[in-house]
Amino acid sequence: MKKFVFGMIILLAVLHQDFWFWDDPTLVFGFLPIGLAYHAFYSLLAALVWYLAVKHAWPADIEAFAEGNSDQPETSAE
Repeated sequence: MKKFVFGMIILLAVLHQDFWFWDDPTLVFGFLPIGLAYHAFYSLLAALVWYLAVKHAWPADIEAFAEGNSDQPETSAE
């Protein structure tokens, strides 16, 4: 699943360059420019990929360190 998430991140980076809608005057739902509609959909897709990244690709040692379950000694700020 980690490879899928990383692949989706790369795909999102490529899809972010939406040069194909720059000169398209098409309106979605009769009022929304297609470039703006594309970016709204892109934002929802990015949120889904971020959810998958946190759920399946987040390193467990970060959580263990934050919860104090790490073998490493904690340092105190003086």
